[in-house]
Amino acid sequence: MDNRLINVGFGNSVVAGRVLAVVNPKSSPMKTLRDQAKRNNQLIDVTEGRRTRSIVVMDTNHVLLSAIQPDTLSQRFQPATIHDLEDTPK
Repeated sequence: MDNRLINVGFGNSVVAGRVLAVVNPKSSPMKTLRDQAKRNNQLIDVTEGRRTRSIVVMDTNHVLLSAIQPDTLSQRFQPATIHDLEDTPK
């Protein structure tokens, strides 16, 4: 499992290995997903009052709202490079 912490905005992070999807919030199914998560107390809003630009779906059925674009978040989830792994303390 990838235990890296990924910044999802405003100093908030998630464990990379727990994320199932990063999606655009504009579609009707994603709005339904957001509403269901809110009803089930599984909605985490880290937008700091800004517009929701992406939805992060976790393997725990939690739904996270972020003010960061989905493309930007997806880039942050890219695998670590060899250089990054060499800098990791052992």
